[in-house]
Amino acid sequence: MGDTGRIRLLEVSGSPRERGRQYGEGARDLIATAIDYYTAALTEQTGMDWAEILASVVQWLPISEQLAPHLVEEMRGIAEGAGVDFAEVLTLNVRGEFVYDNRPATQPQSVGADAEERDAVDGCTSFFLTGAASGTGHTLVGQNWDWRTLTADTTLVVRIVQDPLPTVIMQVEAGQVGRHGANSAGIALNANGLGGSFGNEIGLPQTLIRRLVLDRPDLASALNTLVKTRPHIASNALLAHRSGFGIDLETTPQGVDWIYPDPDGVIAHTNHFQASVPPQLAGRYRPVSADSLLRLPRVRAGLAAVAGARDDDESAALVKAAMSDHLGYPEGVCTHPDPEAPALRQWSTLLSSCVDLDSGVYRIAAGFPCETEYDALPWNLYDGPEGHRNH
Repeated sequence: MGDTGRIRLLEVSGSPRERGRQYGEGARDLIATAIDYYTAALTEQTGMDWAEILASVVQWLPISEQLAPHLVEEMRGIAEGAGVDFAEVLTLNVRGEFVYDNRPATQPQSVGADAEERDAVDGCTSFFLTGAASGTGHTLVGQNWDWRTLTADTTLVVRIVQDPLPTVIMQVEAGQVGRHGANSAGIALNANGLGGSFGNEIGLPQTLIRRLVLDRPDLASALNTLVKTRPHIASNALLAHRSGFGIDLETTPQGVDWIYPDPDGVIAHTNHFQASVPPQLAGRYRPVSADSLLRLPRVRAGLAAVAGARDDDESAALVKAAMSDHLGYPEGVCTHPDPEAPALRQWSTLLSSCVDLDSGVYRIAAGFPCETEYDALPWNLYDGPEGHRNH
């Protein structure tokens, strides 16, 4: 365990239960802080007390045990290592689904409804650059991860050694078993919320879907996981491979649509449907956050400069500049908290990432990318017996 800048680094290995215990022990304080935050935030938002919330999230346990039993075991280990109830760890992993299902009944045309919708969806601006678009010919992927400001102190980077599955490096909120990251098979996943109502049928939580993708040893099975798994809430998934292949999948409980890289080798995505508006939302669709419509062209314009990079360091610096854009401040590509918003609901960029799928270098800027340099993690994606740097 160590740190880079403001973020904790944690490495775990062994069986699912053992990995979970190591994780829980190594992030015990951060998990306690996360539970304290969500106890206050979810109670304030839904009017339910913590005991009611813990009872409610159990509805996602059967499908999780059915489709991702090793991740449920990992969560049980996290709870043991952190000295907390399993239901509390489960809540940290289904907080998006729970919030989305428990929004107050507000009229859709009201400002309040827009705020509630956004509260249920991770922000994020994701990117993919390959070939000439990266300047170096490498494939670069990453994102600004936007979520509630007070969760920033609970973020960490976890390296999971889980032979025979690929080794995974992820950026997560403490207690979560999946969110964004890359693996030793050269597969990366970046994701951002989409919103929209799709009925009440229980689907698999996003933390588990995303980890299942990163647990896959090959591109075809990772893609199959995203296409075939029914999620509980809509989410955008940008899937990339070190071969230079990239695809953006807008996944919903009712179906999937997709975007391939443009002729320059670029994909960028924010928090609105781009491939198509699902038929369930046709004629009434409103993006979960209006600034999503601003961020998309701004980040694309900024990323266009990366094609002029002469080496890896310059490429990362130009990505950082693109991800630091402030048009629309305090919202924008690099989002800062709105001082007018209640503390529990302030929203901002938690961290920025840039992963080179050719070299295996994983860079993190903890906090606002406009203020923080990208630091290379001490682990290379392809370290270990299952990694192949020259594949």
